[in-house]
Amino acid sequence: MKILLAVIGVLLLWVSAGLASPPDNSLRPLMRPVEGSDLPPVIELAAVSLPSTLAVPESRRPVQRVADGRNVVPVTTQTIAFQAWLEGFADRAVAAGISRAIVEQALDGIEPNERVLERDANQSEFTRTLWDYLDSAASAARIENGREAFARYRSLLAEIERDYGVEAEIVAAIWGLESTYGTFRGDTPIIEAMATLAHDGRRQDFFEEQLIAALRILQDGDVRATQMRGSWAGAMGHTQFMPSSYLDHAVDHDGNGRRNIWSDDPTDALASTAAYLAANGWTAGQPWALEVELPDGFDFAESGELIKQPAAYWNRLGVRLVGGGRIPDYGPSSILLPAGHEAVALVIFDNFHVIESYNPADAYVIGVGHLADRIAGGGPFRGGWPRGDRALTNEERFELQRRLTAAGFSTERIDGIIGPLTIQAVREYQAAEGLVPDGYASEAILRRLRS
Repeated sequence: MKILLAVIGVLLLWVSAGLASPPDNSLRPLMRPVEGSDLPPVIELAAVSLPSTLAVPESRRPVQRVADGRNVVPVTTQTIAFQAWLEGFADRAVAAGISRAIVEQALDGIEPNERVLERDANQSEFTRTLWDYLDSAASAARIENGREAFARYRSLLAEIERDYGVEAEIVAAIWGLESTYGTFRGDTPIIEAMATLAHDGRRQDFFEEQLIAALRILQDGDVRATQMRGSWAGAMGHTQFMPSSYLDHAVDHDGNGRRNIWSDDPTDALASTAAYLAANGWTAGQPWALEVELPDGFDFAESGELIKQPAAYWNRLGVRLVGGGRIPDYGPSSILLPAGHEAVALVIFDNFHVIESYNPADAYVIGVGHLADRIAGGGPFRGGWPRGDRALTNEERFELQRRLTAAGFSTERIDGIIGPLTIQAVREYQAAEGLVPDGYASEAILRRLRS
């Protein structure tokens, strides 16, 4: 009997050890298509004997799996759906010209990045007024750091200006706003971020295109996947290029055979930014904007990006540069009132719209242009800002557009973006209500529309 009990004890120890030891392969589901059919992929577990309680769940409740033989993490319908999407995307990427080896290597082991989804879902919660944005974009510290960076890279920036025809201070200002002169370039894995947003984001088609572009960058050999890091939304390097913009405009300015915008050396990144602006129509020697003073009796219906006139036209109306002086002739121009008729007024030129191609937000364009002016030695804006006002929330911007359109002043689309068409609709509404038609989409206008 003692011998029998001893044998049973040994067997129990052997069985429990076998159950406790990790399997040779991960239990993460591998996705494969059904051969010879158009059916969706099926789940195939790694070749390990599993207890029935660890089978792929039919419910949405997570079950536990072993990852790398160490950590217990959940398998959910989300991860299963993501893996299925990856399988289909891999075929689309190969069809787009990416090698199967690059696709499999880049996508191996990636999972949905919850932080990326959180940031994407909550963008609209972070609304700021233009003046609050400028307080940061052209803060004393950013101006000082910009002048120091400009001095440090003076010869490189001068060379880039000569080669691409884009003023050095504009390139420096974009560098300053995008990554604080290279000090905050982002550490999110780009492939994982783009895959997450392509599978479960607001702009799935766009991010799938960006993911294929990122894979093409890897295939070209400019960077390894482990080095391809940037912001949660996919922007990379010193001046935060999206993958497609990189493919179209990045340059190997230092001549080492790679277009490297990720390294500590900003040479290729700064030159690529200048190449981007040049390709989008930058005019050398033309300001992005100049601050102006409007005469008494100025017809504010003439303001806005949709109305372009030569400098002579504005000069005849009595528009003058702040501090005096006629507006120089730099080509077609518009009067922009970014915060209404009682705040800063600008005359903007075509280069304003070139910066918009980099980022379409007026606040960004004004931030880049003003920071560039300050780096070059210019002073602050002379006009004021309505600091008692607050920014409209995302929901309020949509509401403003709906109410304007319902009142007969169409914004053309309801997208929550206060662009030229919405500003024009505000201007027309103001004129109909006997208000100053400056196009300022303020909380006061929304309150009036509600009443």
